[in-house]
Amino acid sequence: MTQNPSLKLYSYFRSSASYRVRIALNLKSLNYEYIPVHLVKDGGEQHKDEYKNLNPSAELPTLLHGDKTLSQSMAIILYLDEVLSDFSLFPQDTFQKAKVIQACEIVNSGIQPLQNLKVLKSLTSEFGLSEEKKLQWIQKWIRLGLHSFEHLITHTSGQHCFGDTPSAADAFLIPQIYNAKRFEIVMEEFPLLNKIDLNCQKLEAFKKSAPEQQPDAPA
Repeated sequence: MTQNPSLKLYSYFRSSASYRVRIALNLKSLNYEYIPVHLVKDGGEQHKDEYKNLNPSAELPTLLHGDKTLSQSMAIILYLDEVLSDFSLFPQDTFQKAKVIQACEIVNSGIQPLQNLKVLKSLTSEFGLSEEKKLQWIQKWIRLGLHSFEHLITHTSGQHCFGDTPSAADAFLIPQIYNAKRFEIVMEEFPLLNKIDLNCQKLEAFKKSAPEQQPDAPA
């Protein structure tokens, strides 16, 4: 693994955006320091001044590379792909790169924001949704997004989303599948995505990135 002692990742074990970046770092064989930020304890450690000085949005993840600070998973992964290690998470061809980003954005803008912790809290505390209705909300948007994702990669997938090598699209997809299972969606509904998930879970980079493998995961 490439030694990069100047890389620090502020992460939470169950944050899907952090999970994406962990996959990217591990696919690129980059060593990094993991700094946990608990999203629930004490009202959420992301709201403490020390962290908000790094990330005023009070969101995860945040990456430090020496004196450089970046937030938002897409920005971080694009940066990592440009400046660190030889393994590429995006194709060199401009159109194919755009297609990988398109797949990532189905998750990044079409699914994940609608199941974000602060959104779910608002649904119950401000708008009075029951736990049953909240689950229905989550499942609706995950299903719609995953159907779009599966349709998009129908003609590009091999063992992974785009051919037989994992890309940024897989780094975005796998955390979303993890959440889909957590919210009681049966992945056999999406046979192509389910196959890709099974293939990814065989790779060490994905195993090391899993929520249960992180230092802040509950015992």
